[in-house]
Amino acid sequence: MKQVSIRPVWTIQDLDGTALPARLIELLVQVSETGSLLRAARALEISYRRAWDLVRLGEQLFQKELLVMERGKGSKLTELGARIVWADRRIHARLRPALETLSSELAEELRGALSEAPTALRIQVSHGFAIERLIERLIESLAQDGLKLAFSYANSSTAAAALRDGDCDIAGLHIPLGPMEGAVLEHYRPWLQGQGFMLADIATRRQGLMVHPGNPREVYALADLVRPNIRFINRQPGSGTRLLLEALLKAQGISSTDIVGFEQGEYTHAAVAAYVASGMADVGFGLEPPARRFKLDFVPVATERYFLLYRHEVKDTPALQMVLAALREPAFRTELASLPGYDPSASGTVSPLQEVFPGL
Repeated sequence: MKQVSIRPVWTIQDLDGTALPARLIELLVQVSETGSLLRAARALEISYRRAWDLVRLGEQLFQKELLVMERGKGSKLTELGARIVWADRRIHARLRPALETLSSELAEELRGALSEAPTALRIQVSHGFAIERLIERLIESLAQDGLKLAFSYANSSTAAAALRDGDCDIAGLHIPLGPMEGAVLEHYRPWLQGQGFMLADIATRRQGLMVHPGNPREVYALADLVRPNIRFINRQPGSGTRLLLEALLKAQGISSTDIVGFEQGEYTHAAVAAYVASGMADVGFGLEPPARRFKLDFVPVATERYFLLYRHEVKDTPALQMVLAALREPAFRTELASLPGYDPSASGTVSPLQEVFPGL
């Protein structure tokens, strides 16, 4: 079984073509994480002298310092160095799901020419941290049995439509618990009603406001987003998270046109967190894990049920049974429980969709 891997590589260059070494960007990221040029060099398995050479090359290109040494305190990035690191983090946060989807699609295109086994399972899911871990496990488990997984990250509406149209076997969706459930379900009704899908729970998870450490702008509720001094970063149109936010705003009588930055959207929760953490916005709306990862504070707003829907035809296949087994595995539940705001206690529970959401 062959896997395709795509990783983003970027640089900065002068008009004459002189470019910032890609290795320097990796080095600055490691300095940011370790607080030491020496530890950063060790992490990249390069010599300390080579690390300094890379820094000097970058400083010659910019004619500005990238880091400073503090006696007894290690190395500290300058404002320019820190901005390069945040640019790298935003690039990876925004592109990772898209590149993983493209990798899966390219592997599928090559499968026939390589005479590999046919695809055993096709999944379209809204990107999330639990599903990321599940897919990693499934790729490994299926490969051991010579089976192939084709997956793509898509917004929840696209995934639901693909499931109805037979373009995938499993779709991942998230529906809020409580008063917003009905409003969000109504959006998905055209694709889900009367289809007889089965639902397998993954976890409940919290969505909320990502704000700077200490919440200096004092953003504690959605109503605070309309203040003129608050810069907001949203998710992209069509995403389930944006759908949830729009339903919450409507229920509270808040006009999205009064929110500065509402129409500007990022394609992943991590990209929203990186956008806020880099100082480009005061607040974003999304999941708790990336907020904690980027050292942001988090104000919970809603809890939602994240689950898989699958077609009746695949319920007895070995591939689907592997999915359910993975969801029920104690080690996997422990892994999900370690994610801030996630509760996997019902992971692997299977129910008819119409029993969970009567009326569909």
